[in-house]
Amino acid sequence: MTDVQVTCINKLPRENKHEGITHLGNSTGKWARSQVIQWIESGTNTFYTLVGGKRANVGVINGPNGKYVRTHADGQWNDNLLALPECP
Repeated sequence: MTDVQVTCINKLPRENKHEGITHLGNSTGKWARSQVIQWIESGTNTFYTLVGGKRANVGVINGPNGKYVRTHADGQWNDNLLALPECP
């Protein structure tokens, strides 16, 4: 299992809180949200953010419009992914 740091996202529309994230990435590449969800659910890879020196693990949420990704740290779901810049 690989532990992957996420350093950027792509989001359409940018204003949508969660379901709008289309891709997650870092300096080695970017992956479609659906692929990241599949890897997390199968246990193939784990993903995390590091914002302000704090690690937050990326998890999968079942929302009203389907599955999406969100970070979890210190026992709470939060929006660390939304603090990341756009991927090129």
